[in-house]
Amino acid sequence: MQAVAFHRDHRLPFLEAKQCKRSDLAYHKHFHAEYSIGLIDKGATDAWCDGKLLQVEEGKLISFPPSMLHACQPQDDTSWEYKMLYIKPEWFQDLKRREIDQLYIPYLLEEGKNKICRLQFNRTMGAIASKGTPLEIETALIDLVLTLVSQNSSDLEHEASSQQDQKYVKGIKEYLHEHFAEQVTLESLELETGISRFHLVRLFKKRNHLPPHAYQVLLRINHAKTELAKHRPIADIAAEAGFYDQSHFAKAFFKIVGTTPQKYALSI
Repeated sequence: MQAVAFHRDHRLPFLEAKQCKRSDLAYHKHFHAEYSIGLIDKGATDAWCDGKLLQVEEGKLISFPPSMLHACQPQDDTSWEYKMLYIKPEWFQDLKRREIDQLYIPYLLEEGKNKICRLQFNRTMGAIASKGTPLEIETALIDLVLTLVSQNSSDLEHEASSQQDQKYVKGIKEYLHEHFAEQVTLESLELETGISRFHLVRLFKKRNHLPPHAYQVLLRINHAKTELAKHRPIADIAAEAGFYDQSHFAKAFFKIVGTTPQKYALSI
């Protein structure tokens, strides 16, 4: 990987990711137009945040609201590596006012919450860096943000018990069945259901025990198994099912079926 690398997906114009492996980079006072979330992978840095001096150690997340002045100075004799997510403010418009306020404090998280958010941060970064589907990337980002804004675990609970909730979930599943090979986005599901992407992700996971993008992958794999039984070219099936390339198809297939597409086809 390059010393400094950026990752973007044109279908998700509100998000940009950055990975840095340069220990000699220090940043003078500046601010971003976006909401910024950073994770120190290696080393430590002194961070000046709106008049406060903080020490950000390895494994810690730190966040900066839009337009907040901050500066970073890696500590001497340390190898410094970090990752950043930059999210445009308009993406947060469907969050409640109380939840949005939680994004502005604190800059650093307590250990238990930091551990969970670190896993979710890396899942989001991994999805966009490996060219995952827009549904996978944004769902991971929503999981991260909902954990950041929650005050306790009960904040993330939502009972999908009403008939209206069941109708929403049924509509999402029907849409995914009809469009499983397409690059479905949370925006398209939002338009289809009439509820916010934050709410629909929580609702779908509560009802189906997995997020929408994972459900879509299962639909793709089941379609591929049917087509592999016809001994069609694997590359054609991968493209037809909506996978980015044959390598992505093979990895997803192995995780679910336990063997490669080629071996599966040969076994039939």
